[in-house]
Amino acid sequence: MKRGVVVGKLLRALVGLVLLGVGYIGFFTFAALFVEYPVVPTHTGIPPWPRGAFHVHTERSDGEGTAKEVAVAAKAAGLQFVVMTDHNDFTLREPVFLEGVLLVPGVEISTRYGHLVALGLRAPLEGDRAKQEGVRAVEVAGGLSVLAHPVQQRNPWKDPEGALRAQGFEQYSADTFFREAVRHPFSRLLPAIGAYLINPVHGVMTLVTPQPETTDKLLELSHDRSKLVLCSHDAHGRPRYEDVFRSLAMYLPPAALPAPLSAEPRVAADQVVQALASGQAICAFRALGEPMGFAVEGPVTARREARVGDVLRVRLPPHPPGRVRVEARGAGRVLQDGNSVELTAEGPVLIEAWVLAPGRFFGSEWKPWIAPGLVRVLPRDAGI
Repeated sequence: MKRGVVVGKLLRALVGLVLLGVGYIGFFTFAALFVEYPVVPTHTGIPPWPRGAFHVHTERSDGEGTAKEVAVAAKAAGLQFVVMTDHNDFTLREPVFLEGVLLVPGVEISTRYGHLVALGLRAPLEGDRAKQEGVRAVEVAGGLSVLAHPVQQRNPWKDPEGALRAQGFEQYSADTFFREAVRHPFSRLLPAIGAYLINPVHGVMTLVTPQPETTDKLLELSHDRSKLVLCSHDAHGRPRYEDVFRSLAMYLPPAALPAPLSAEPRVAADQVVQALASGQAICAFRALGEPMGFAVEGPVTARREARVGDVLRVRLPPHPPGRVRVEARGAGRVLQDGNSVELTAEGPVLIEAWVLAPGRFFGSEWKPWIAPGLVRVLPRDAGI
């Protein structure tokens, strides 16, 4: 009898906890009903820039969908290209247009130092060599190397020399956002789940948080040579591909892609890789607003170099007053007008636009919106 009473109490407690959890999630589901995107309305007078997803997995590794399903999701989300990066898929594949979306071949290598994305390969990678040598193996194969989620707690990058040699750096990673939320279930994960049930894009955006540690590492590694700044979808189909694709993208403005994408897959893939490698591509959380119209103006060369003492002006897309601010990290500071950045020291400076975005419940919080490439600040008397 006593045992039955104890079991009954435990069951009631369990049911109570489940109901409490459902109620807690329900608060955020209810709040998500009133959230609308974009925060910054799209300005119709500015031509759109080609946009796409970087770092996407399919069922060839640990993703949920086929290449066709990824392409269908990308088309529905309005993307023009997707960089496919299945884990340790060392078959040198041809680029292809599928459902009107360009699929650019790449691979995410599980090296002994951490994870490394390679694209634009001119020769096949030897699996064992790639896993052992990492960045050097990608260089030999003529590819572009990008440190994948390099500061992530689960799979950080552990090779200092390789970190310096790698060309690219994932500053914002959807997978890292999710893993950080798992470590903070009540403040991030459950609110995101609740929002996702009724407003999927808001659910994904609820996971987005500032990444000061990642930014610090990006600036540290870029002291002597600027890294390419990339947004990583690291999409696996959970959340749905389309919802992640609608939340952020890599954009190719005219400075990165002077001509339209070719209809020939190989040529188009080369255009995308070269644009991403140019340092002129722009990462944007598109759920908050489209980045067209954004520019860093002033004495900046095509190689994105300027001098100590120069003042750069940030041109922002049209936006509601008080909803957007300019942030500068590294060798620069935002001046009192809010749109100008004075270059104060040698080294890299990261200039971003942030938006006052919907919060987890009925509030707002500042989130990164547009992240262009780094600007390298040279000494005042240096030739450029």
